[in-house]
Amino acid sequence: MRVVALEAREVAGLPLYGLAEADALGVDLVVSARPGGVSRAPYAGLNLGAHVGDDPAAVTENRRRLGAALGAPVVLVRQVHGATVVDAATAEESTEADGLVEAGCERAVGVLVADCVPVALIDPGRRVAVVHAGWRGLAAGVLGAALVRFEDPARVVAVLGPSISGPGYQVGDEVARRFGEHPGALTPDGSDHWRLDLRAVAAAQLEGRGVESSRVLASAEVTDGGATFFSDRAERPTGRFALVVRRRP
Repeated sequence: MRVVALEAREVAGLPLYGLAEADALGVDLVVSARPGGVSRAPYAGLNLGAHVGDDPAAVTENRRRLGAALGAPVVLVRQVHGATVVDAATAEESTEADGLVEAGCERAVGVLVADCVPVALIDPGRRVAVVHAGWRGLAAGVLGAALVRFEDPARVVAVLGPSISGPGYQVGDEVARRFGEHPGALTPDGSDHWRLDLRAVAAAQLEGRGVESSRVLASAEVTDGGATFFSDRAERPTGRFALVVRRRP
């Protein structure tokens, strides 16, 4: 796994984050943050989650702004912390899934998070996917379910977006025991508690499925504290930000 820094950019007037390494692969990859939307506290401002108690009209406008910035509709689904991966062409907002695959250039695909790991999988010139990878999804095998949709995992570049850091994520034994086979992912934190590095788990699972370590890129940015990116651990209720990817025409 290689740590990379996101770049602050303004796209069609909307403040977003991009990644130079993704630009070179012929895709538009953006991560939204808190500024730029119309939602009011505690969801201020670019909340993209329709399930967190925010004004639906505000969420609709925020999503419209994101799609306008990308110049394409953004496909989002109802995430359920599982391992189902679907084709964007047939997905609807009510579709229950935690991964989307897109081979064309007409649509962008996105996942919503607020501490879980948002993952983009890019097979340059062929297809892209996005995955919502919290601890439940990682334990259920959502990354493997996405990778089987790619012909050759060795061609895939994986981008792990902002998520909660290992030091910031305390879990109990019932969660920790699911990830004991991942070296370095768990740090003892007193009696019956651990610190869990979700991105270390994600990287190990990707590499175990054939993605080269040098092609797993983890953003240096984290959600800890919730100042730049929404964080469910820092504030409840709170909004959701997105990692979105689209193949360029």
